Amino acid sequence: QVQLLESGGGLVQAGGSLRLSCAASGSTFRGYPMGWFRQAPGKDREFVATISWHGYSTYYADAVKGRFTISRDNAKNILILQMNNLKPEDTAVYYCNKNPTQSGTKWSPSPYWGQGTQVTVSS
Repeated sequence: QVQLLESGGGLVQAGGSLRLSCAASGSTFRGYPMGWFRQAPGKDREFVATISWHGYSTYYADAVKGRFTISRDNAKNILILQMNNLKPEDTAVYYCNKNPTQSGTKWSPSPYWGQGTQVTVSS
């Protein structure tokens, strides 16, 4: 059973970039889709991006499309979120999630989360 640990959050100015990582331990996450979700102050946790188990298919929330890139290295059990052109609206705690599920165009998380990493974007 996989444990997830996010890292890479921090404080960045608008227009800057940040790279988040999620490392898995306990077992591989090969064979499972993986996703990033975020929760801004006063808001519900929301979908950011997901990637299929083989890495061939990716999905993005409209708010981040064109700015964020999700990727994975199954051999290293690493999930990445590259965030470019960051905006203050991106400020949130970002969470890694193992095996989110898809219903239509909606992605819902599983109960298997990392601890989260804080991203703060100043204007």
